[in-house]
Amino acid sequence: MISAENLTKSYGGQVLFDAVSFQINSRERVGLVGRNGHGKTTLFKIIIGEEHPDSGALNLPKNYRIGHVAQHIRFAEETVLKEGMRGLPEEEKDHHWKVEKVLAGLGFSEVDMARPPEVFSGGYQVRLNLAKVLVSEPDLLLLDEPTNYLDITSIRWIESFLTTWPRELLLITHDRGFMDKVVTHTLAIHRKKIRKVIGNTEKLYAQIAQEEEIYEKTRQNDERKRKEVEQFINRFRAKARLANLVQSRVKTLEKMEKKEKLEGIRSLDFSFREKPFPGRQVMTAENLRFGYDPARPLIDDFSISVGPGERIGVVGKNGKGKTTLLKLLSDTLKPQSGQVRWNPNVARGTFEQTNISHLVDERTVEEEIRLSHPDVDRQKARNICGAMMFQGESALKKISVLSGGEKSRVMLGKLLVTPVNVLLLDEPTNHLDMDAADELLGAIDDFSGVVIMVTHNEMFLHAVARRLIVFQRDGVDVFNGTYEEFLEKRGWEEEAGESTEPRKTADPAETKISRKDLRRLRSEIIAQRSKALKPIEKEIRKTEDRIEAREKELEQLNADMQSATQTGDGERIPALGQSIHACQSDIDRLFEDLEIQTERLDAERVQFDQQILELASS
Repeated sequence: MISAENLTKSYGGQVLFDAVSFQINSRERVGLVGRNGHGKTTLFKIIIGEEHPDSGALNLPKNYRIGHVAQHIRFAEETVLKEGMRGLPEEEKDHHWKVEKVLAGLGFSEVDMARPPEVFSGGYQVRLNLAKVLVSEPDLLLLDEPTNYLDITSIRWIESFLTTWPRELLLITHDRGFMDKVVTHTLAIHRKKIRKVIGNTEKLYAQIAQEEEIYEKTRQNDERKRKEVEQFINRFRAKARLANLVQSRVKTLEKMEKKEKLEGIRSLDFSFREKPFPGRQVMTAENLRFGYDPARPLIDDFSISVGPGERIGVVGKNGKGKTTLLKLLSDTLKPQSGQVRWNPNVARGTFEQTNISHLVDERTVEEEIRLSHPDVDRQKARNICGAMMFQGESALKKISVLSGGEKSRVMLGKLLVTPVNVLLLDEPTNHLDMDAADELLGAIDDFSGVVIMVTHNEMFLHAVARRLIVFQRDGVDVFNGTYEEFLEKRGWEEEAGESTEPRKTADPAETKISRKDLRRLRSEIIAQRSKALKPIEKEIRKTEDRIEAREKELEQLNADMQSATQTGDGERIPALGQSIHACQSDIDRLFEDLEIQTERLDAERVQFDQQILELASS
């Protein structure tokens, strides 16, 4: 368990958090949320000792080990496997199979594990550092945006891995779906304070919204009463016979706490400019072939037709050709054979991972957006800057001083000012916080044109995609259905017995299970899991509903107590106090029930997930 007491941290006059306290208890998996720039990464650095709070204390148990992914890439061993084994605890230095399992889950093949770490891309080198942390089994695991350098199959693997993590976990991610599946608790940096709830982000944000609504209604009510008292005092101050009443009101006014109006929180406001599309066919690609190695093309004999309003997700492991395909479709790359034909009425808007390098360092944010389209004047550019959270003087920042996340927002801003009817998006949520990613999802959903999007974010795939372009089994094809239908009917090969995990030499006497039987058995386990989990999930929903109902009762009781206190109704106050105590006790008990039910649900999930993993390795 770790505990923070009255932590305060500020930078250059900006307070990130002020006198905050919290605990991370044994075996809690905690999601840390908050807007970009509000202190999430700073809190991580305080925990690992790279930063120090301005005041307050962080208390850790003796010999408590904290693991985090190193940002500096330094390798000392000649192979990936040997480098991964450097992370093992001293008593497990020869447990190479443990490292092999984690490396395989993170996308390293058996051949990869025998290669030098230096030959891999930066993303895979970070994965190797992640593997070293995971196998070290720290008491507290800190993960800051781990999905940014993982592909979809590795994200699904680590999601399963973390749900069975036996110690403490603190996680930052913009991927709400990933976080909600992993965590048991959510911790928020909000308005320079920290709050923690049992449950996922939905529960947290619902509670924050409810509390702030109550606060604002109470503030408005108090403000109305204050004005009434002030009016009475001003009206009757000069009347001697009412002096006692006036003096009483003066004392009442002095005792009334003045609540400050909550400051509005800036948020991104996405809305794509749309250009009408009059045609029936948007694009056709025929027999596309492309590869940097002619002997092993990334894309071979790929064809697709796209009609108006289609939503297409491009999915698959990293390095298989997803970004290359998007470049072929956007005419950034020319196919080695085949052709892409766009309707002449198409207006494309493209967001690619490499586009940030096209920004001009000497320009300001405003200039980059203003120069994106001929009909954008300075006022319109400023409006877009504000929507992208570059308000006021921030719009005059030079591109050269911006962070990677800020540059991504500039690229999105440039896309917003251009009227389009086709969006080609390559991992648009990288460098956005969770709230911004939610806003982007809403804007994509509102956009009536074609969307072709490369993403590893399963929440986006479930919400947006109605067709898929799937890179799998060393090929690429089109799946005509939703992502949920893809998982049910086809699924990822790594989860159906085709794992890249190193296999032990098989006993010839063993009967090999066919791929068809594996899918059938997996479907049976999933059906059993659903049957087992539904009653517990129903219990959890009932408990949550009861908590919500009792919290509303408590809100009303507190309001009644406030009213009784102000009117001096001495007869009601004791009964209200007893009711408030009983209601609060009931709420506390219900939260304890919810925690027990949630633990039961997690335990059941782990049991079935283990069966699926065992089946995959058979």
